[in-house]
Amino acid sequence: MEKSDVERDRIKPYEKNRLYWQYKGQPVVLLGGTVEDNIFQIPDLEEHLRLLASVGGNYARCTLSSRDEGNVWPFERDSDSGKYDLTKPGREYWERFERCVDLAERLGIILQVELWDRFDFARGPWQRNPYNPKRNVNYSAEDSTLPKSIDAHPGRRENPFFGSVPALQSNELVLKYQRVHIDELVRRTVARGNVLYCMDNETNEAAEWGAYWAEYLKAKMAEAGRGVEVTEMWDAHDLTEEQHRRTWEHPETYTFLDISQNSHSPHSRHWDNMQWMRTQVIQSGHVRPINTVKIYGANTGKYGSGRDGQERFWRNIVGGLASSRFHRPPSGLGLGKRARQHITSLRMLVERVDVVNCEPHTDLVRERSWNEAYCTTEPGKQYAVFFPDGGDVYLDVNDAKTNVFLLWWLDIMACRWLPPERVPGDVNLIRLRTPRDDGFWAAAVKPDLLTSTGTA
Repeated sequence: MEKSDVERDRIKPYEKNRLYWQYKGQPVVLLGGTVEDNIFQIPDLEEHLRLLASVGGNYARCTLSSRDEGNVWPFERDSDSGKYDLTKPGREYWERFERCVDLAERLGIILQVELWDRFDFARGPWQRNPYNPKRNVNYSAEDSTLPKSIDAHPGRRENPFFGSVPALQSNELVLKYQRVHIDELVRRTVARGNVLYCMDNETNEAAEWGAYWAEYLKAKMAEAGRGVEVTEMWDAHDLTEEQHRRTWEHPETYTFLDISQNSHSPHSRHWDNMQWMRTQVIQSGHVRPINTVKIYGANTGKYGSGRDGQERFWRNIVGGLASSRFHRPPSGLGLGKRARQHITSLRMLVERVDVVNCEPHTDLVRERSWNEAYCTTEPGKQYAVFFPDGGDVYLDVNDAKTNVFLLWWLDIMACRWLPPERVPGDVNLIRLRTPRDDGFWAAAVKPDLLTSTGTA
């Protein structure tokens, strides 16, 4: 494919609504879930990506991480010393990665790649990491100022590795080898249009660190005639904290947002927080997509139950976000059976209701109890309502130019639409009572155009 074709077709903000993505010129809603974060390192990669695509998934996370058993690191070993040589990108590592990008592209899957995962740079993984001075032939602990051992959680920020950039410690010795890593990433993805780039995994490092790599990546891609979409993922669970302002207040650096850490929040707080962030982005005048590349919540984890994770998956899209993806087990549902059911059903909903042209409007749901129902709508034209556990509410359809509507119920766990119903909009309200009093349900509502035009 010619470079001009890659630039034309690549993933980028949708030109008609920049809160969403377009890929190959068409608007796209990103849905996913995978068994691992660094999926390019898993042995059954092709089978896993094909499974994701088969249920309507088109979105995967890909951390450039190597800390799990069976993983390879991103540099070659020196044949004499057995240590890594940071001037030589690792053949097997990068071939695994490039194969992943290629397979994903052929299956229509967007990869969100994270350049640096802080958990590779502390405790046990740091002992194996090529950047550790005792593991490479390129520098010593004294020359690099990097420690040989870090016992604390990476959130303690004890590794000066993340201070190498000019605006911080300006450690050119370490920085030049970090550039080797990112230069190879550029070389392997510059001809691919299905990659989004996130600088870090849930970082709390100085803002200058991520900003440097965002600008570096953009400059490298620009040399090849390519645009690129970049963001940062902050550690703070509360979206109102200062960390998150470093992204949404700096559109000159970051072209989209990732608010994955909001998925630690339960129920209505999860919804309210994302609506607050969405409002800030819109009011800033620099409208950009807002992604959630990892959704916490599994009975095997400690960041919410499996029910929490399932609810969050739907609230993200009904709430106007551009993506939603289940986090890996044990903290998330990955691509297990339950995750696959939700991906399939949410894809069914967005194919019936064009959420790209909708806005969150839970205020249109009347007689709603706490966490009972969430709504997105293109007023008067189409409505989608998500019920986390059954419900009985009224939908305000005052903007429609008819009083007769078509209602479809989606049985989410069965992945099936029930036969459509023709319902009256009495006093501009439609009663939405789920077919059962519990379980996950979604309703799609549209004006009955045949009736409204008097032809049926």
